[in-house]
Amino acid sequence: MVSRRHFLASATLAGLAAPAILRAEGGLFREFPFSLGVAAGDPVSDGFVIWTRLAPEPMAPHGGMPLAPVPVDWEVANDSGFREIVAKGTELARPELGHSVHVEVAGLQPDRPYYYRFTAGGERSLRGRARTLPRVGAPVEALKFGVCGCQHFESGFFGAYRHLAREDLAFVYHYGDFIYEYSQDYLFSDGLPSRPVRTHAFRNLVDLGDYRLAYAQQLGDMDLQAARCTHAFLSSFDDHEIRNDWVSDIDNWKLGLDTNDPDAPPPDVFMLKKQAAMQAWYEHMPVRRALLPRGGMVALNRELRYGDLMAMQLLDTRQYRSDQPCDDGFKPACPGVYDKNAAVLGKAQEDWLNRNLGAGGATWNALAQQVTMMSLDRRRDPAEPAKILNLDSWAGYEAPRERMLARMGGLKNVVVLTGDEHQNFCGDLIHRDRVVGGEFVGTSISSGGDGSDKRKGSDEWLALNPELKFANDQRGYMVCEVGRAAWQTHFMVVDKVTTPVNTLSKRATAVVENGLAGITMA
Repeated sequence: MVSRRHFLASATLAGLAAPAILRAEGGLFREFPFSLGVAAGDPVSDGFVIWTRLAPEPMAPHGGMPLAPVPVDWEVANDSGFREIVAKGTELARPELGHSVHVEVAGLQPDRPYYYRFTAGGERSLRGRARTLPRVGAPVEALKFGVCGCQHFESGFFGAYRHLAREDLAFVYHYGDFIYEYSQDYLFSDGLPSRPVRTHAFRNLVDLGDYRLAYAQQLGDMDLQAARCTHAFLSSFDDHEIRNDWVSDIDNWKLGLDTNDPDAPPPDVFMLKKQAAMQAWYEHMPVRRALLPRGGMVALNRELRYGDLMAMQLLDTRQYRSDQPCDDGFKPACPGVYDKNAAVLGKAQEDWLNRNLGAGGATWNALAQQVTMMSLDRRRDPAEPAKILNLDSWAGYEAPRERMLARMGGLKNVVVLTGDEHQNFCGDLIHRDRVVGGEFVGTSISSGGDGSDKRKGSDEWLALNPELKFANDQRGYMVCEVGRAAWQTHFMVVDKVTTPVNTLSKRATAVVENGLAGITMA
C-alpha cells in the first residue's frame, strides 16, 4: 500500500519525468493505459488476486510507460455499479515488473461474486468480476468450473473465450500454453499449406522484452479479455510459455526441427531465457506474490479446496522433470521409459502431493496438470508395427506414473484434468488391471486450427486403447459440473477458429459416478 501523499507525488514526478506520454489536455497517458484488460485469480474463501498491467502503447518498449513507479488505485464492490465498496487501496505499478499490479484482496465474504476495477492517471479500467470460494470444509452440493488452454494466436481466433465468458462458473483452470514462443510462415490444413490466420509480431522469443511483446499482443484480443474479466483463473504453464517440450533446464527442440533457431542453447544459457519467460508469465497472470519467480523458478504447485466437495491439486509437470527418454517425440519405448530414477514431479512436489491427496475428506480428488497420464498407444494406422508412445507425457516415465496410479488406488473419486494435446479425449486410469481414476483431456482454444469431429485414424486409435471412451478434434473448452452423486465433464466445441465469430455446441458429456472410478459417456 502507498499513502495518498505518495500517490500524488509519484504521479506528478512520473508525469514530469515522461513528457512523451503526457496528453495535451494534461492527463498522464497518451492512450488508454488498461489496454491489456483486467483479471482475477487464485480465489480463496475470503478473497482473490486482482491484476492489471499499465500499457498505453502495448507493443512499444515498456508498454509506452515511463521507467518509474506509477500508483494505481483499486476498488472491490458488492455490486457492479460500485455503490457499495468493500475494499480499496493503492498499489505501485513498478517498471521492474512491466508496470503490472497484483493485489491480494482479503477479508471478503465466502461463496459470492464481487466486482473490481483500477484507476491510474485519471483513467479507469473496465470492470472485472470474480467469485470467492466456499469456506474450506463447508457443506457444498454443487460446483461448476471451466478448463481451457493452448491458444496459438496464428492458428485462429479466440472466439471460444467469448462463449466461456458467458458460462456461469465458479472459476477457470488454465492448463498452459498461454502464448507460443515461435512464429510460423505457413500452417497445414488438411495436409495443405495455408497462411496463418493472424500474424505474430515476432519470429522468435529470446529476452524479457520479446516475451512481454508476445503477452501484450495476445492480451489485446478482446475475447480473451472477456473471459479473464468475468471469471477468476487458476493459471498454470506448460511448455510454449518458454520453449517447446522443455523440461527442467533442458531445451529439447532438436537440431534441424526448428528452422528459426536450429541450435539449442546450453543449459546455463537456456536458464537465462527461462528466467525471462517466467518473469513475463508472472507479470501477465493473476497469481499471488508467492509465485514471483526466484532464480528463474516459480512455485507453481498449489491447492484449491471447494468446501467439502472438491480438493484440487494444481501440479507442475515441467520444472522438476527429468529429460524425455528415447530422444523425445512419438516413438516406440526404449529402456529409458522404465528408468526407476526418472521424475515427472520431482521428489519435493511428489511428497507434497502425497500429503495432500485424500486429506480433509473432500468427496472428489482432482489433479489439474498439463500432460496426459494415460499410457496410450498412439498408432492411428494398423500397419505400424509397434506401440508408439508420446514420450513428452507420463507414458515416457513409467516409474513415477506407476507410483502416481498406486497412490490413486488408495483413494476414492480421483479425476485428472489435462491439456497439451489439442484434442478432446477421456478415459480410465488403470493400475494393475484395476481402474483407479478418470482422465479428461481438453482440446485447445485455437491451436491446431479448425479441426474436425475426428482426426484421421481415430477409430483405429480408439480400438487400440480400450480405456479410451471418446475422442474429438475440434477446438473449445471443458465445463465440469461436480455434485455429490457424480462428476460430469462437458466437451464444448466451436465449429471454426479461422473466423472471428463461431458457433458453440456441446459435443459430448462424460461421467464419473461417486464411488465408481471408471468413465461412462452420457
